[in-house]
Amino acid sequence: MAKTKSKKVRASDLKREVKKPVNNVVVVSDTHCGCALAICDAAGCGLDDGGLYMPSKLQLKLWAMWREFWDEWVPEATRGEPFAVVHNGDAIDGVHHGSTTQISQNLSDQNEIAFRLLAPIVELCEGRYYHIRGTEAHVAKSGAEEERLAKRLGSIPNSEGQFARWDLWKNVGDGLIHCLHHVGTTGSNAYESTAVHKELVESFTEAGRWGHKPPSIIVRSHRHRSIITEIPIEGGSAKAVVTPAWQSKTPFAWKIPGARLTTPQFGGILIRQSHGRLFIDPKTWTIAHSATEP
Repeated sequence: MAKTKSKKVRASDLKREVKKPVNNVVVVSDTHCGCALAICDAAGCGLDDGGLYMPSKLQLKLWAMWREFWDEWVPEATRGEPFAVVHNGDAIDGVHHGSTTQISQNLSDQNEIAFRLLAPIVELCEGRYYHIRGTEAHVAKSGAEEERLAKRLGSIPNSEGQFARWDLWKNVGDGLIHCLHHVGTTGSNAYESTAVHKELVESFTEAGRWGHKPPSIIVRSHRHRSIITEIPIEGGSAKAVVTPAWQSKTPFAWKIPGARLTTPQFGGILIRQSHGRLFIDPKTWTIAHSATEP
């Protein structure tokens, strides 16, 4: 039998493949790797000083959710079609606000934990991976640590060559989405949609001022609480969504109005074009509140 010559894959071919339009974009955010209250690989992680960190019971729960999200929910939600992934900021926890909840305050350790978590996801989406810069308190001034991580992961760079960018405008099918980490917060659940809806309206105001195409969907993070709001427009609706996080309540959350009474939210979202329209499909988990004493 004649030998079949293997096809040589060129870098230019891979780049073209990544740039092909996709109808699915998965967004996760706020993994805060390096925090003992955030997600960590079940196998643990070696530290710079030679030690080994092993995850807590909470982190093992988060890991189980993470695996279910990528192994079961994403393939089902995307109908097995190709997808892109956006990490919408705060990949690591950093050294911030005098906190003591970090696994290690060595940022190399935190970057290693994040790399171990996200590298398989970059492979899963076949390199269609984008990374957004989060909060400077977590990822260093100008998002330097997020840039270092995104470059190591092989994130798709922007026109300035930044592997971790401040925002992302991306076509999904015939629609346009805008991803950015920050959005306003509130101390009351009754007004949880206010800042998000305001951001959506302002996006249309800016587009109208300068004659730009307005986004069909804007994606924000930062608040660790998921919500969707929308406004009717010709041909359908425009939507704003805030992603859930992968970090449980920290000591800071216990003193914030609204947050201190709620259970944390974990998960991600899918933005999907189907039948000529864009849809948001969220996946959100929570955990039980503190145990009730007899």
